Amino acid sequence: MTNASPTFASLGLSDRLVRATHDQGFDQPTPVQVSTIPAFLRGGDVWASAKTGSGKTAAFVLPLLQALSDRGRPEHPIPVHALLLVPTRELALQIAEAVSDLGAYLSTPPKAVVAVGGLSINPQMLALRGGADIVVATPGRLLDLVDHNAVSLSAVQALVLDEAERLLAPGFSAELARVVALLPSGCQKLLFSATFPPAVRILAETLLHNPTQINLDAGAIPDASAIVQRVIEVDTGKRTLLLRHLLQEHGWSRVLVFVASKHDADRVATKLQRAGLSAAALHGDMSQGTRTEVLSAFKEAQLQILVATDLAARGIDIADLAAVVNYDLPRSPTDYLHRIGRTGRAGGRGVAISFINGATEPHFFLIERRHRLSLAREIIPGFEPVEEVLPPVHPHGGIKGKRKSKKDKLREAAARAAADKPEV
Repeated sequence: MTNASPTFASLGLSDRLVRATHDQGFDQPTPVQVSTIPAFLRGGDVWASAKTGSGKTAAFVLPLLQALSDRGRPEHPIPVHALLLVPTRELALQIAEAVSDLGAYLSTPPKAVVAVGGLSINPQMLALRGGADIVVATPGRLLDLVDHNAVSLSAVQALVLDEAERLLAPGFSAELARVVALLPSGCQKLLFSATFPPAVRILAETLLHNPTQINLDAGAIPDASAIVQRVIEVDTGKRTLLLRHLLQEHGWSRVLVFVASKHDADRVATKLQRAGLSAAALHGDMSQGTRTEVLSAFKEAQLQILVATDLAARGIDIADLAAVVNYDLPRSPTDYLHRIGRTGRAGGRGVAISFINGATEPHFFLIERRHRLSLAREIIPGFEPVEEVLPPVHPHGGIKGKRKSKKDKLREAAARAAADKPEV
């Protein structure tokens, strides 16, 4: 006799929270939720790594709400019960939305405050008057609020680090250390990441105490059956025309296009707009209000094409996204994973297309090698490339077959010396 599949109720969640999961279309818990929720509710530290799109947000929001419900609302001012640290404003807003949706039926709705940069600090200070149950923050703005005596972390019972690998990047790590130093010693800590780099291991070893370790294909390519990966060879100057051709051919309702820079995002979006397509850019130079408005329009299918920098690569959940296009390749193999993971989420299917040319073929070869991929190169009729494709990069450095021997280097040096020698 086989055991019944786990349900949200069997994981220890109240009827009110289970009802909210049904409203959100969560038929049954995902593997990361099955592993994380009971461990969280037991009160121990948790270290969870799972591939993108696996349901990590609900894995920590649901038990946090359960703990809040069990605690009951204390007298004012409300001490900060849980602190959720994230690397981007968009992710903070998305998590706060999940807290609101999943906590909708609790007898006392949780008070959640978003504290992020790019917005005026005064409304956030006002929102924190009287305390908050949950603060979702980026590290820099949180420390600003601490310095203004607008928030106290002395009573925090749970710290969640989402996208932990990003929080360890230059510019974040020192701020993270300052925040951790302000927390009480008995604070429960939960660390979530989609990848498993050495820096995250070191953080986990120093921050967590005997954590429950959950590793569900961390750093793996998202479900291969859910995402069709394609690689198309095209010259640099024809990428926008090819993108328009693909949009017309496939009729995607929404497509997320990744570019290398803020300037490129504006330039490509403008070209698409001039062609009569519904497109907009998303990047860090835009005001927070504009970014929120654009992302909301895209999520609600009021925009067909979102042209974005890697600002949108992590943590942003867009339901039923048909396609992702790497107009420019990501800087690192890990970023490739996060980009394509925006499609094929939560049981859906999607396509991820990467444009390559003669200059970028070696870099894509490295991405393939890192993720153990071997993808066929396609050429679309009418967009045949003429730029020369460079040989693949040799695993030990340099271009395969092109590294100069020591003798070649000595000969070249001798020839240069002879050429520079003055005639007599």
